[in-house]
Amino acid sequence: MNSSVRIGFAMTGSFCTFASVLPVIQELTERGNTITPILSFHAGTLDTRFGTAAHWRHALQQATGRTLIDSIPAAEPIGPKALFDVLVVAPCTGNTLAKLAHGITDTPVTMAVKSHLRGERPVILAVSTNDGLSGSAANLGTLLNRKHYYFVPLRQDAPRLKPRSIVADMALLPDTIQAALSGQQLQPLLLAPSPS
Repeated sequence: MNSSVRIGFAMTGSFCTFASVLPVIQELTERGNTITPILSFHAGTLDTRFGTAAHWRHALQQATGRTLIDSIPAAEPIGPKALFDVLVVAPCTGNTLAKLAHGITDTPVTMAVKSHLRGERPVILAVSTNDGLSGSAANLGTLLNRKHYYFVPLRQDAPRLKPRSIVADMALLPDTIQAALSGQQLQPLLLAPSPS
């Protein structure tokens, strides 16, 4: 990957995946990329059993050395100012997937995506949702057929315990970014399920 890539890195409220996303952000930063964190309202304010909002905000700022974007007004200039070469949403919840599929712009993350797409630049989604093969499946299909959207390869994460749950393989995020910057979807998109 080009070491000068400017990456907007948006996180939404699949809190259980934050711990697997942070090392990828650190890796991308260590490779010389500029990472700007963007948080949905929930990702930026809710304390959960996976950590406090303050903990994750501090960890992101430490990993990237950048100020967080956590409001709709702060996200709006992303497109007009062409701030990023690529915009990543990782994790991307089923809720955010639905909003993107239906053009709903009511969080910093959905505004960031809308604004970034104005310049026809790539958006990468790393889906993490328990209803990916049920309620969110139609939205996933919609975005798979929409220009400028790319997906981190995904799998069923617990097919016996949660048969409709899917999660992106976050370790493949750097390769997905490189492919998307060339206008390609990293393949294979569907990975073998995790044992459960």
